[in-house]
Amino acid sequence: MADKIQGKIIEVDPQGDLITDIGHEQWDRISRSSETKVIVDEEHETFGLFGLDHQQPPMTFIAITEPEKPLRLHLVSDSASMMLGVRAGASVEVVW
Repeated sequence: MADKIQGKIIEVDPQGDLITDIGHEQWDRISRSSETKVIVDEEHETFGLFGLDHQQPPMTFIAITEPEKPLRLHLVSDSASMMLGVRAGASVEVVW
């Protein structure tokens, strides 16, 4: 059976990134495998966890982990909130 963490979007930052309530103390136990799946609002998904130095191409939807900060969902070079239509309160599930 897969491990998972459930949370929600608690904030949309000025750049349109989706800030979750999944704190660093929770995501520290999540596998860094490319098979780790993050599902947002039950319809948008991305695989893997990345740092700020991700090097992903524009328009790639990724999950970013930073020390001492909650899990953040980011659309490279654009607003994740606007492009995906996701707002605060949307569900987030991390499965590994």
